[in-house]
Amino acid sequence: MTAETSQTLDRGLRVLKLLADTDHGLTVTELSNKLGVNRTVVYRLLATLEQHALVRRDLGGRARVGLGVLRLGRQVHPLVREAALPALRSLAEDIGATAHLTLVDGTEALAVAVVEPTWTDYHVAYRAGFRHPLDRGAAGRAILSARQHPLEEPGYTLTHGELEAGASGAAAPLIGVTGVEGSVGVVMLADAVPERVGPRVVDAAREVAEALR
Repeated sequence: MTAETSQTLDRGLRVLKLLADTDHGLTVTELSNKLGVNRTVVYRLLATLEQHALVRRDLGGRARVGLGVLRLGRQVHPLVREAALPALRSLAEDIGATAHLTLVDGTEALAVAVVEPTWTDYHVAYRAGFRHPLDRGAAGRAILSARQHPLEEPGYTLTHGELEAGASGAAAPLIGVTGVEGSVGVVMLADAVPERVGPRVVDAAREVAEALR
């Protein structure tokens, strides 16, 4: 800590990070041990965070991330979208297919940025805000693949007809972006994805990841 920083704010942010990293919540004692502070300090931090709906405590007294964090998170989408647009535009124009950035939202995949090519006679209509299960469609499957193989070099996922009849998709996961879980992909009206599309999508996902770091 330096003279310009707030110890209380630092501890509060550390509490949120600790809670975000667990699915089962943490008790006051567990937080006290992890933070290296006494229980009274933890109680005060949790009470303050609860007032802002950033933390909630269940009937067993375990603290968990509150719904207020989701409201803050929604404001991140426009910033992420803006950072991703140059790479998505380049991908859409190069491939001649609709390009998209998809992020995890709970158990679903949420398209937060979509760019359509300008020179094609027709392309798949795909809109920002479109949701689908993570285990359907290239975008969600690419994310799940990265979860299952976190230490492997990211590849690409291909699908056909899972979200829209006659449409094929290719997607690659975002790697190395703290706090962001998602993928970059394209969707096209084709029976199969051309061979060059997969590697190109991987490159685009890498560009977006670098823009978000």
